[in-house]
Amino acid sequence: MKFVLAGQPNSGKSTIFNAVAGYRSATANFPGSSVSYTVSRALIQGREVDVVDLPGVYSLTSSDTVAGEGESYLLDGGYDLIIDVVDASRLGRSLELTLQLLELQRPMIVALNMVDEAERRGISVDVSGLERELGVPVVATIARRGKGLRELFRTALRHAHVGGPAPARRLDREVEHALATVSSALQESGVKTGVPLRFAATKLIEDDRHFHGIVLGWYPGLEAAVAVAVSDLERAHGWSADQIVSGGRHAVAHSIEEQVSVHGSPSVGWREWLDRLLLGPWTGGLLMVAILTTLFWGVFGVGRRIEGPLVQLFEHVNAAVVGRLEPGSLLATVADGIVMGLAGGVAIVLPYLIPFLLGLAILEDTGYLPRLAYILDSLMHRIGLHGKSVLPLILGYGCSVPAIMSTRILESKRDRRITGALAAFIPCSARSVVIFGLVAAYLGPLWALLVYLLNLGVVVVLGNILGRRMRGSSPGLILEIPELSVPHPRTLAAKTWLTMREFITIAWPLLVVSSVVLGLLEWFHAHDDINALLSPLTVTVLGLPAAVGMTLVFGVLRKELTLVMLVQALGTTDVGSAMTVAQLMTFTLFVVFYVPCIATLAVMAREMGWRDTAWVAGLTIVVATAIAFAGRFAFAIAT
Repeated sequence: MKFVLAGQPNSGKSTIFNAVAGYRSATANFPGSSVSYTVSRALIQGREVDVVDLPGVYSLTSSDTVAGEGESYLLDGGYDLIIDVVDASRLGRSLELTLQLLELQRPMIVALNMVDEAERRGISVDVSGLERELGVPVVATIARRGKGLRELFRTALRHAHVGGPAPARRLDREVEHALATVSSALQESGVKTGVPLRFAATKLIEDDRHFHGIVLGWYPGLEAAVAVAVSDLERAHGWSADQIVSGGRHAVAHSIEEQVSVHGSPSVGWREWLDRLLLGPWTGGLLMVAILTTLFWGVFGVGRRIEGPLVQLFEHVNAAVVGRLEPGSLLATVADGIVMGLAGGVAIVLPYLIPFLLGLAILEDTGYLPRLAYILDSLMHRIGLHGKSVLPLILGYGCSVPAIMSTRILESKRDRRITGALAAFIPCSARSVVIFGLVAAYLGPLWALLVYLLNLGVVVVLGNILGRRMRGSSPGLILEIPELSVPHPRTLAAKTWLTMREFITIAWPLLVVSSVVLGLLEWFHAHDDINALLSPLTVTVLGLPAAVGMTLVFGVLRKELTLVMLVQALGTTDVGSAMTVAQLMTFTLFVVFYVPCIATLAVMAREMGWRDTAWVAGLTIVVATAIAFAGRFAFAIAT
């Protein structure tokens, strides 16, 4: 069987999905964090069920690309049951999507989630009354605590077997007349839409561009019949047809809310007081700097204390393993490469990567990131974007791949192109490892912080330039600010592990293999030719040791490789003894800005096209070379 989790952004769909399928879907306490659907097989009461977590959408009628993906999946019909996840604290708004899902006339149940948040706001919902109004089973849940989920999926299994199609709710008289007219025309034309006639008629009246591609083989009179129905409807109300239908749903949804819920006095607690500080015109910016600085120093402090002992440990391991073999032999070279690759992952990458990912997960799950977007909205407008573009850029500090994918939440193609290009310049967790492992470790945390500030300045300047060169303007910021919440330790650990697992299963083996390959290239003296080929850039322009050329080549595979390969290329874990302070800074600046990894380029090509990907990659090389060249001389003068 297959169950589909559908609902509006930030309703808790992914939290429910992870509860039954294991932690496989990234969650965050801000809207738009899910940009593609996730499928996993779960065992529910001894029965194997495929559970699908769809991207959150506010409506099935939208110009949003993400909404189009969710709508296409729901219209495809290859599932047994819809689980509509509804935010109990925003019941009226959430039910507008529920009414659209009911029009699909598929087996469906409702998960009335976040009932604890509703109670904190003084809202009490009559679950039985909501069942009667909707005509489908309703189960109250608190997904983040796991409450009600067992009953939810028991009900889902039972209803998938014996439940019938969900009934559609009627709207006002004029809308129903228009729907009947178009439905009749569809029936007479013989068009096979694969969905109920009423739903198809609604999509045509709303001029849903995602649905028009499904309705093929129109007979000549069908389009004219739709136009007449739309014209009559607009003449009767004085609004556009899509506004009239949406307004009808809005009225029905809030009418249901009034009938099944009682609103009391909300409790004013620490969340409200803290929000006044986090979003205040004077305190918001100061607290933002304090929070990000605390994150930065926390990552550096933890990483520095762990890295030293681990490096010493692997130096002893390397001496014990390689020391038993004949110096300079092929076997010794391979063994040295394996040990250095393992050491790079354990002693150099993980000490900084783990606390960074954990800190980012805390910012996500507390709900601070959308507040950060709100604070930075005016700054983003100065570069031709709006605060919503901050969300993909923030995700970029974790990984560039989901950052590029999350540009789908932006309404205009112009904004998606600009934000996608800027996301390529954001230092992801792998680049952050290089910053912490080189600059922070050898020069101090203040210099590492300056690298981030320089990166932010470059992103702002580039955004301003791209915003002026690309035609069009950015719409204003419309962003839901979710409630502040206390992250659950198990969720934080699972989220951190989800990213760490990718590093361990993909990046770490790549580190070991690349370390061995670099050792073999040195053993066969082939590395000299590659380093000589890159020496005009590395030696002449950047003033770096010729040996670092190979590290930049490997860095295109994974950015962590530049740091691990640097240790291998220089032949020491004490990089500071083989490179000057100016060289360390120059190398780091180039790595922070130059071509993103192959995985990012592949996703960028899929989202933006190869043409845009090519010019973004070329731009990163130009910017990286210019920044590193300028930094070489500026830092040499400063020191």
